[in-house]
Amino acid sequence: MASVLNVSAYLFTRIADPAALRVVLKGRADAAALRGTVLLAEEGINLFLAGAPDDVRGFVDALRREDRFAALTTKESWSDEQPFGRMLVKVKREIIRMDRPAIRPESGRAPAVSPAELRRWLDQGHDDTGREVVLLDTRNAFEVDYGTFDGAIDWRIERFTQFPEAVAEHREQLAGKTVVSFCTGGIRCEKAAIVLRDEGVDAFQLEGGILGYFENEGGAHWNGDCFVFDEREALSPDLGPRS
Repeated sequence: MASVLNVSAYLFTRIADPAALRVVLKGRADAAALRGTVLLAEEGINLFLAGAPDDVRGFVDALRREDRFAALTTKESWSDEQPFGRMLVKVKREIIRMDRPAIRPESGRAPAVSPAELRRWLDQGHDDTGREVVLLDTRNAFEVDYGTFDGAIDWRIERFTQFPEAVAEHREQLAGKTVVSFCTGGIRCEKAAIVLRDEGVDAFQLEGGILGYFENEGGAHWNGDCFVFDEREALSPDLGPRS
């Protein structure tokens, strides 16, 4: 049985002291022999960690004891080996770069749709009002090539900073439809859905992203695998490394 617990998590929340917090979290992670990456910015936290299950969960639990991180939720998967080479804790301008300072999910997020609700919509071929559902992949083109939802729109962007311009260029394609934006773990969708709604698109974000969908609904309506940013490279819908 796989013994290394992998978790991904993010939260848009105000962090006034990211540089000081970096020192604290690096110390905790090293003491627990964890590896991975933690990104900190004034807008929030984004992390990918792997290690012994009790140590990984203990690290996350310690974070949640702070009010600003109490709402942090994780997505778990397992591997036979440690997929990260080292432990990095970095301070960034954004935890997911878009270069749009006015887009601030910590001040209010766009509506979300749960994996179960999305699957129901896809099973029945429309949303609960009878309107066409459009799936919009917000990831970079090389990630999409590993796998995506059946029939999803892919604008072949090379980096997330190109997404706002792509929305402006293609918004007529989305008019009058229920749009569900999705990404690996949900973090890009937090910003993407806000941009879409600012452009007049009736957009929702997929709660928990692709990995959350895999956890709850498996591979229904999905084709391929999901690229992840560690040495496993990609996960299958059962959340195991692709074969």
